[in-house]
Amino acid sequence: MSTPASEQHNESTHIVCGDCNAVVRIPADRLQQGPQCPQCHNPLFAGHPFTLTSANFDKHIERSDVPLIVDIWAPWCGPCLAMAPHFAEAAKRLEPQWRFGKLNSDDESQIASRLGIRSIPTLIVFQHGREIARQSGLMDVNRLMQWLNGLNISSRDE
Repeated sequence: MSTPASEQHNESTHIVCGDCNAVVRIPADRLQQGPQCPQCHNPLFAGHPFTLTSANFDKHIERSDVPLIVDIWAPWCGPCLAMAPHFAEAAKRLEPQWRFGKLNSDDESQIASRLGIRSIPTLIVFQHGREIARQSGLMDVNRLMQWLNGLNISSRDE
């Protein structure tokens, strides 16, 4: 049985702001319209990855309804630095269907350890607090987008 159109407009999506970490409820049909955070007034989808830290990591992976791709990297890692512009380009192309965050494994070694990171760069996709997929190694934007589009994540907005 399909959901009536009037109910579809009332469905909301929770997004954690990449700037102030406020949890924001947005009508699902407005995600493509450039919503702003009501607390800090910055765009919720800025077209670039945001920084994840021990202070905001769990909130972002658990409270956001949009799948979150986390790039675990380090500033001394050549492949990590080479992949950074590709990851940023993917954010420009794929938001708001996906969220993009970066976690510095040197600064956040406890989280990296908790995630079992053995090599960097490593990308992990989270949805509703659960790890959905993981990929290690350098990827260009086309390979990254191909990998993400091949994932079967049913609740993401198309």
